[in-house]
Amino acid sequence: MRFLKSDGRLIGVLLVLAITQLIGWGTIGLPAIVGRDLAADLGMSLPAVFAGTSVLYVAMGLCAPWLAKSFAQHGARKVMMVGTVIAAPGFVVLSFAHEPMLYFAAWIMLGMAGSASLSTGTYIMLNEVAGRQAKSAIGALMLVTGLSSSIFWPTTSFLSGLVGWRGTCLVYAAMLMLVSLPLYAFAAPRRSAAKDDGGAPAKHADAPSIPRSTFGLVVAAITLNAFVNFGLSAVLVELLRAEGLTPAQAIAFGSMLGVIQVSARGLDFLGGGRWDGITTGLVAGTALPVAMLLLMLSEGATWAVAIFILLYGAGSGAMAVARATIPLVFYDQAEFAKAMSMIALPLNLASAISPPVLVSLLTQFGSRGALGLTLVCSCATVLILVLLSRRRPQVAAVAMS
Repeated sequence: MRFLKSDGRLIGVLLVLAITQLIGWGTIGLPAIVGRDLAADLGMSLPAVFAGTSVLYVAMGLCAPWLAKSFAQHGARKVMMVGTVIAAPGFVVLSFAHEPMLYFAAWIMLGMAGSASLSTGTYIMLNEVAGRQAKSAIGALMLVTGLSSSIFWPTTSFLSGLVGWRGTCLVYAAMLMLVSLPLYAFAAPRRSAAKDDGGAPAKHADAPSIPRSTFGLVVAAITLNAFVNFGLSAVLVELLRAEGLTPAQAIAFGSMLGVIQVSARGLDFLGGGRWDGITTGLVAGTALPVAMLLLMLSEGATWAVAIFILLYGAGSGAMAVARATIPLVFYDQAEFAKAMSMIALPLNLASAISPPVLVSLLTQFGSRGALGLTLVCSCATVLILVLLSRRRPQVAAVAMS
């Protein structure tokens, strides 16, 4: 908990971001609960309804590089306020949708808003406050945001039963304007002079130059892992059913995943500053191919499925922290915002395409097809992280010693 002692502002920042990110991620999870109602009212198939989430990720990714300059010039607080102002009308448009065109237009608006106000903006804001010490703060925030579905799925179910899914959209629009926007406006910190280690201001002139090839490796590792994690999480129940489990068993095992992922994030958080994002990624990333190989070779044995869920849940949970913190190893506050905005494009595109790709493989080739591709991607991620570990800049190596 050293980061809380070194800068008391982080407590307030984390409270603001915990609330706003729970609302942000929780509200866009609407289709998971009311997807069938949406399909019936809009005359769309269920897969088409869930394609709205893919549209959201594509819009988030395409907007991210365009926002890099805004984050650098104006700071995370102002950009996230703008994103919140765009998200509220997005839910209003969604509530008035009666055909696919308006439905997907709403998800485009929500994607544009998410690019400004969801994960990337939070990492940039924490970096503005804590510099390279932001890793522990990001881990702490992820402990909370990992519970967004646990909080908002029952909330959405209750509200939709009370006022319907259209009324739920309007409630969420009001929540963004009456809760999230005031928190950003009055409680989030205004950007001050950048500090790199909680002490002296960052000396950008003395920062080592990071080769473009290193940035390419960072992007590749993060994107490949995002493809695996987002894709497998989306198709996990169907994957387990393809392994021979009954629907009840698949749901029971799948429901354990979120708890294990959050627990793994907690272990990484307790590590504090003792290891960086690359070290986290190497340990967590190695667990993923082991888990996939075990499931591929076990032919659906219950004990193997249980170990798979444990290894995959722990690995994917910790890798979520690694994806957000690996850039901290290489970039100071002057470049972090730009790097995160550029990384967000391939990351969100991978998140958008992975579920349909894995569903297609699962349908055509069974569980071995989906597991085979994710195994290759996971092994490639580990190899790239090994290369990155050898390219740590001197300032990062000193900070760890």
